[in-house]
Amino acid sequence: MHIYVDADACPVIGIVERIAKSHNIAVTLLCDTNHYLTSDYSEVVYVGAGADAVDFKLISLCKMGDLVVTQDYGVAAMALSKGAYAIHQSGKWYTNENIDLMLMERHISKKARRASSKNHMKGPRKRSDKDDYNFEVSFERLVEKLLQENAGKD
Repeated sequence: MHIYVDADACPVIGIVERIAKSHNIAVTLLCDTNHYLTSDYSEVVYVGAGADAVDFKLISLCKMGDLVVTQDYGVAAMALSKGAYAIHQSGKWYTNENIDLMLMERHISKKARRASSKNHMKGPRKRSDKDDYNFEVSFERLVEKLLQENAGKD
């Protein structure tokens, strides 16, 4: 298993690295050239700043059984289609059972934003310590589940 992080503006990199290190799992952080990341643990891969360049690079690297951390539902859907696992920075697991609904909700929201006469949309609320805690608990649980599944295959 390998962990890939869609690292552009990802607030949970430190949590991912700490848990991955405790289980000796390799991590790759992918970001575009408009961002600068360093890590003492993870491999950092820079990708050109083109639209969706990071997303496509991440999907080209991940394979069945890997774990992807992303807030992008499209990236999660592509990862799931390859047999990888995916988790949102909120801690929500993307699954084959919930991804279609999530993609549909994203599409409907995007249509509503386009149709709105308002030019200013309120952004997401500020991330809290509770958000980090929820992600950490969920991510640890998913990693342990995947490690148990992999141990059963040996």
